Amino acid sequence: LRQAQQGVAVIMALLLTTLALTLVASLFWQQQVQVRLIENQRLQLQKQWILRGALDWASLIVREDAKYSSIDSLDEPWATPLADTRLDQYVENGKADSELADTKLAGQISDAQARFNLTNLVQNGVIDSVSVVQFARLLTLLNLDAALAQKTAQAMMQTAKSSVALLASNNQLQIAANASAVPANSPPVTPTQNNAESITFSQVDDLLQLTDYTPALLAKLTPFIIFLPRSTPVNINTADATVIAALVNNLSLSEAQMLVGTRKTAHFNELNAIATRLAGKNFSASSFSVTSSYFLIDGKVQMNRARLDMQALLERNGAITKLLWIREF
Repeated sequence: LRQAQQGVAVIMALLLTTLALTLVASLFWQQQVQVRLIENQRLQLQKQWILRGALDWASLIVREDAKYSSIDSLDEPWATPLADTRLDQYVENGKADSELADTKLAGQISDAQARFNLTNLVQNGVIDSVSVVQFARLLTLLNLDAALAQKTAQAMMQTAKSSVALLASNNQLQIAANASAVPANSPPVTPTQNNAESITFSQVDDLLQLTDYTPALLAKLTPFIIFLPRSTPVNINTADATVIAALVNNLSLSEAQMLVGTRKTAHFNELNAIATRLAGKNFSASSFSVTSSYFLIDGKVQMNRARLDMQALLERNGAITKLLWIREF
C-alpha cells in the first residue's frame, strides 16, 4: 500500500512539474510575442522618421533648385537618384548601433509634370476636348483602348457636377436652417449626399473604381499619368517620348524619341525653340512648359527584416514647398 502511495505521489509530482513547465513556457511565449510586437512597432516608427527626414531633405533640394534656375530638366541635382545607402556611413567616427548599421535608404525625386495630368480632362466642370484627344493618343501609343479617354472624362465630369451640386444644396439647406422664418417646431435640416456619384479622383488608383479599368491595365498606364490638384502643362524637358508624342497631333513616336535624345546634349530653355524644331507639326505651346511646380518623392528604407516604401507629392511655389499627400506601402 505504501509503495502504491509513493507511486501516486511520484506521478502527481511529475504532473505538477509538467503543468508548471507548461505554464512557464506559455508565459515566456506570450512575453516573447509582446516583445516582438513592441520591437516591430519601434522599427516601424523608426522607418517612418527616417523617411520623413529624407522627405525634408528632398524638399530642401527642390527649394534650392528654384533659387538658381527657372528651368527644370533631368541634368539638375534633384534628378539624381539616391542608390541604396547604408546610414551608418554617416554616423560620426563610424559608431552606430546594430540596428542603424543594418539600415539602408534609397530614393528619387521625379517630375510629376513629366506625366499626363488627368485633371486636364475636365476644367471648370466641362470636358476639355483637346485633352481627351491627347489622352486617347496616349492610350493608343500604349496599345490600350482609346475609348477609355472619353469614358474617363465623362466620369470625372459627373463627379465634378455632383460635387458642385452637393455643395450648393448643402449651402442652401444651411441658409434655410439658419433663417428666422423657419418655425421652431420644424424638423432639423440635414445635408444630403449623392452616393451614386461618390467617386473621387486624386490618385491614379482611383481609376479602378471605373469598370473599364483593371489592375493590369492600370499598371501599364501608371508611369505615364497622374492626378494633380490643378490643370498643368507637361514639362518637355522631363517627359517621356510617349507622352510628348501624345500631346502633338502629327508627331510620331520615333520623332518624339529623337527630340528626347537631343535633351541629353542641351535641355530646352524656352518653348519657342521647340516650336522652331517642330515646324510643320501641330505643336501647341499651351500643352508644354520648361519648368515644373509638382514633384514626386519616392523613398525606401530597409531596416533589418523590415522594409517601408513611401511616395509623396510636393508642390513648389517659388522657394516654398508644400506636402500635398504621402502614401506608405
